[in-house]
Amino acid sequence: QVQLVESGGGSGQVGGSLRLSCVATNYILRQGCMAWFRQAPGKQREGVASIGRTDEPMYVDSVEGRFTVSQDRAKNTVYLQMNSLKPEDTAMYFCGTRSSTHCNLYTTLGYNYWGQGTQVTVSS
Repeated sequence: QVQLVESGGGSGQVGGSLRLSCVATNYILRQGCMAWFRQAPGKQREGVASIGRTDEPMYVDSVEGRFTVSQDRAKNTVYLQMNSLKPEDTAMYFCGTRSSTHCNLYTTLGYNYWGQGTQVTVSS
C-alpha cells in the first residue's frame, strides 16, 4: 500500500519561509507525477506545484517565483520550499501521486494516493 506522509507545516510570518516534505512509502518517485495541492476552509482543493519523471517543475501562477518543488529520489521524498509567504497561502497542504507522465494541477482526478496533509498558517 502506497503511503504519503507530509511534514514541515506550521506557522509562518508574512514574507517568511517554510519547507514541506512528503515521504513516499511503497512508491518510486520516477513512476509518475508528484504534486502539492492545498485546501483552505470552505474552498476546493487546488493545485500548487508538481514535479514529473524528468524533474520538470510546474507551478500555478499564484506561487510562481515564490515556491520551489524538488525531489530526492534516494530519500523517496518531495519537497516544497515556500518563500515570501502570504496570508492567502494559509491552507492544509497535501501531496499526491499521479501515474502519468502528465502532471495536471487543475484537477484532482487521476491522483491515486494522498497524504493526510500538513497545516500551513501565515500571519502578519
